[in-house]
Amino acid sequence: MSSHHDDEIHEHDRGLSYDLPVLARRRMIRLMAGAGLIPLVGCASDEKTWPSSSPSSPSPSSSAECAPIPDETAGPFPGDGSNGVNVLKESGVVRSDITSSFGDSAGGTAEGVPLTVTLTVVDAASGCGTPRAGAAVYLWQCDRDGNYSLYSEGVTEENYLRGVQETDDKGQATFKSVFPGCYPGRWPHLHFEVYGSLADATAATAVTNTSQLAFPRDVCETVYRTEGYSESVSNLGSLSIETDNIFRDGYDQQLASTRGSAEEGFTATLVVPV
Repeated sequence: MSSHHDDEIHEHDRGLSYDLPVLARRRMIRLMAGAGLIPLVGCASDEKTWPSSSPSSPSPSSSAECAPIPDETAGPFPGDGSNGVNVLKESGVVRSDITSSFGDSAGGTAEGVPLTVTLTVVDAASGCGTPRAGAAVYLWQCDRDGNYSLYSEGVTEENYLRGVQETDDKGQATFKSVFPGCYPGRWPHLHFEVYGSLADATAATAVTNTSQLAFPRDVCETVYRTEGYSESVSNLGSLSIETDNIFRDGYDQQLASTRGSAEEGFTATLVVPV
């Protein structure tokens, strides 16, 4: 894999009723840990499925419990016009299935373990209780080789693993993708930008939030044992999410709830307060 990823290192449908308890539980764990009440212990699972949170956890009820998603760097490969090429103004970028390139691109398809990502955009000022319908999410990621379409050597003519979706009445935007690889120096992640409307997104203007989604280690380890992810094994082995340049200042709001198996594919969900 190319050393161009060093630039990023240094630069920096379960629905709302399911996802909101996950967010509240993570915040409660963080607060209790900060008070010295419980230890935070990481553990790996040998099972093939991960029900990654408890549906019985309490949901947020006030704005004091709901902070906006942390702002993060878009990295050097956003494709939103801020660093060269602008894919957002291209016809066809509004789509749910982002596995293949579109338009006048080379027409390639990203291979890997299937991944369905659902981001639920909610209003932080209302305590995460109000979905943001009619907003838009632009999501982009690397492929299983750790390369970004439009930028990385060998895939500059591709625009796969990039797409925009308008949020529905539940505030949700869903993307069909593949599990990203792990390249040197970065924890496995997805990038996303939130816009106030679909018109804003396709005009590449007035972005309101830029952040990243992280994956649990045990899920990454399972995926990376499958064909095509061999380089990700050693790359992940030398990293931890706690020391990642993006997530080391806290990742409880950005760690996706992940379910599934390497054979059937995974789903990842995240509440995105804005």
